[in-house]
Amino acid sequence: MADLDKERIVGALRDEWASIDELVSGLDDEQWSWPSPLPGWDVRANVVHMFGTEAMLLGRSPSVDPDDSPDHVTNPIGAANEAWIATYVDAAPSDLLAEFRSLTAERLSVLEAMSDDEWDTVGFTPAGQAPYGRFMQIRVFDCWMHEQDIRYAIRMPGHEQGTPVDVSLDEMSNAMGYVVGKKAGAPARSSVTFDLRGATSRRIHVQVGERAQVVDDLDGPATARLVMPVISFAHIAGGRLDRELHMTHCEIEGDEELGRRVLENLPYTI
Repeated sequence: MADLDKERIVGALRDEWASIDELVSGLDDEQWSWPSPLPGWDVRANVVHMFGTEAMLLGRSPSVDPDDSPDHVTNPIGAANEAWIATYVDAAPSDLLAEFRSLTAERLSVLEAMSDDEWDTVGFTPAGQAPYGRFMQIRVFDCWMHEQDIRYAIRMPGHEQGTPVDVSLDEMSNAMGYVVGKKAGAPARSSVTFDLRGATSRRIHVQVGERAQVVDDLDGPATARLVMPVISFAHIAGGRLDRELHMTHCEIEGDEELGRRVLENLPYTI
């Protein structure tokens, strides 16, 4: 697991929220309702989800509890997200942007004042029990992914390099052992390399022994190498609606059957 350096991760959140602010502050009211690659969510739903999570971390609760969950909700976390979206269903885009700015600023103040002991305290995260710093690394990843959802919706690609991207890839790397070993069923003594390219590049190596785990280096060539743009890796791993298109941008070297199985099982987020 990458080092959960507080200054780096809090700085990444600051940069990520600033990027989202700049992106959505230039949208007209119609663009806030444009569909994103997440089932049932438009631009405004993505923004509300992000600041609703920060509100939750500040100890607040949504004021609406929908009687019926939409068809795209498949788990309790999804239901909680919809409660925030329902709470702000009648809010104007300008009010949503103001709420985003207010809540993220408040959260930054909390994080900056947090002690090292608090940062390292183990507790609930979406990935199970882990240090609070891991939760904030997940927050960087989640917000960057939703920024990409918004960018897809408004046809404005970007923010494919910088610390938020690096931190997001750190977080995504944590799941690749599970993807390769558990989901794709890669056999013992095999290995897989994700060779990610573009404005940001990264190689993620997974070695399968008694269990599949991410390693810094492999002893030799990977059994299967998946070469793809970073942004395609994100869309496929995130299970977005356009993932089939992004799969066409992936090249498989080595064991074609294993590589294809890993690619098909790459979506892992809830």
